[in-house]
Amino acid sequence: MKIGIGYDIHRLVEGRKLILGGVELESELGLLGHSDGDVLTHAVCDALLGAAGLGDIGRHFPDTDDRYRGISSLKLLAEVADRIGRKGYRAENIDAVVVLERPKLAGRAEEMAGNLACPLGIDPARVNVKATTSEGLDATGRGEAVAAWAVTVLREEKDDRDGD
Repeated sequence: MKIGIGYDIHRLVEGRKLILGGVELESELGLLGHSDGDVLTHAVCDALLGAAGLGDIGRHFPDTDDRYRGISSLKLLAEVADRIGRKGYRAENIDAVVVLERPKLAGRAEEMAGNLACPLGIDPARVNVKATTSEGLDATGRGEAVAAWAVTVLREEKDDRDGD
């Protein structure tokens, strides 16, 4: 088994949608980013890539590549799932926390977990999404940004599809 951790943070700005775990939330501000800016999905991608020894999301999907401009981060997650699968790994579970002051994520965490589980081909019960605030401290606490942390465990599968 392999363990990985991921982290991401994006600035909140006007004129963008607020998307977390593939769920569009009602908000006057959205996340600035080359893709859809989904920090939760980005943190999950980084945790998975790190656990598999494949670097980070920026290495695979650089912000200098127009193919990824405005792309759904769930599509990036599907590609990450394929890449870790080719290395002989499968996600066993994911635990993630989103750090933001508002909006509240109550009632949407299960939907986010389902969205994250689908491209990984795992049961949504293996994905845990929760939220916390920064109690008014730092950029997330002042409502200037949203951050996310994710931890994952990968299980090695017996057949390695690309022979590494």
